[in-house]
Amino acid sequence: MELIIIAVFVIGYLLIALEHPIKINKTASALITGVLCWTLFIVSEPSAYLIESATYLGFLEDLKHHVKDFASLTANEIHHEYVVESLGHHLNEIAQILFFLMGAMTIVELIDAHQGFRFVTDRINTKDAKKLLWIICWVTFFLSSVLDNLTTTIVMVSLIRKLIPNKEMRLFFAGMIIVAANAGGAWSPIGDVTTTMLWIGGQITAGGIIKNTFLPSVVCMFIPLLYLSFTLKGNLGTHPEKLSNTNTNEVNTGNLMLFLGILALVSVPVFKTVTHLPPYLGMMLGLGVLWVVSELLHPHLDESIKKRYTAGHALSRIDMPSVLFFLGILLAVGALQSMGTLSNFAVYLNDTLGDNRIIITLIGMLSAIVDNVPLVAASMGMYSLDVYPTDHLIWEYLAYCAGTGGSMLVIGSAAGVAAMGMEKIDFIWYLKRISFLALIGYLAGAATYLIQYELLHS
Repeated sequence: MELIIIAVFVIGYLLIALEHPIKINKTASALITGVLCWTLFIVSEPSAYLIESATYLGFLEDLKHHVKDFASLTANEIHHEYVVESLGHHLNEIAQILFFLMGAMTIVELIDAHQGFRFVTDRINTKDAKKLLWIICWVTFFLSSVLDNLTTTIVMVSLIRKLIPNKEMRLFFAGMIIVAANAGGAWSPIGDVTTTMLWIGGQITAGGIIKNTFLPSVVCMFIPLLYLSFTLKGNLGTHPEKLSNTNTNEVNTGNLMLFLGILALVSVPVFKTVTHLPPYLGMMLGLGVLWVVSELLHPHLDESIKKRYTAGHALSRIDMPSVLFFLGILLAVGALQSMGTLSNFAVYLNDTLGDNRIIITLIGMLSAIVDNVPLVAASMGMYSLDVYPTDHLIWEYLAYCAGTGGSMLVIGSAAGVAAMGMEKIDFIWYLKRISFLALIGYLAGAATYLIQYELLHS
């Protein structure tokens, strides 16, 4: 049965990867895969490896203390109890990630509804192509660390469409926005969903990931940016579209919501450190504060117009299919973890390749082809916190590699897919013009992290 479950997972994974050719939304594939894996798991017989595992033995000891007639339980009943207990454990962890993401998405939508991002975009007005490229990339890099790489890409691509009429030039900018957004999200606990997963899971701390992956992430963006500074040719084009005027009241409310939104997002790690409560509670607190403020703004507007500025309307605009996609894929990975399959795979990789640094580097490169969320989820299940404690090299390096590796292909990250849709970026064009730059940036950043780690731990 274990082989059947693995086959279901692989087929589901392929359906997710082939979302566009087969025209089936990856969320549907992920949900079906997740439910099928657990359904097959509960009707199967436990494998010999699972029965001998520390997790299963620990469960048995705990069950003995809570069930009076433990001796009368059959093997199937014990297995059933183990699967239900494991599902509840994984659902607890998954729910924390999902509520965190929903809160962050709603805060970003509230800021956008009040035109808060204009505070950033209205201040970029240079006409020099290379200077503008540097400004765009650095703004993208830091903005994605407090928002997320997908939202930041949408904001910045929308901006360059107004500043750069030259289509070919704009494509280079869009390509670098993808690289910068992914690099910027990798070093922040709230900048990329995979880094957030590792942070909530206890594999990394906010201070540790910022301190140890900031420089590698900078290098990942800096190398391609430096190369383009010498090779980029052409001009921005003439008569760029002027940004529309906004009245003073809209500007003030937008700036206020931007300030409060960013403050709410960056305060989450502080909340976790001070209270030792899960990060999603800090995110919910920030959302609650912004919700109250949004209700108090625009007191004189008609209710039908005022509704557009409320948190209720923002909730209706968040990307719920993505949230359900995470639920489905994390459920599927959780089933493989509870079965002991991922632990077996980790042992196999260790025996075959022998060096976790090589394994993680390859995982990062693989994330350019397949979604990085299941890759990171699988890695979290493959390696135990008992063996690799919080802030270990393997977790920090995984955050960097999974966060930045997707830039190597335009379909390798949410940021790339968003830019591809907005600017109609051709897959082959990106492969020829940007992929090599993203690869050398990725490898340079990876080398920077490993050298930095050796220097700090020598």
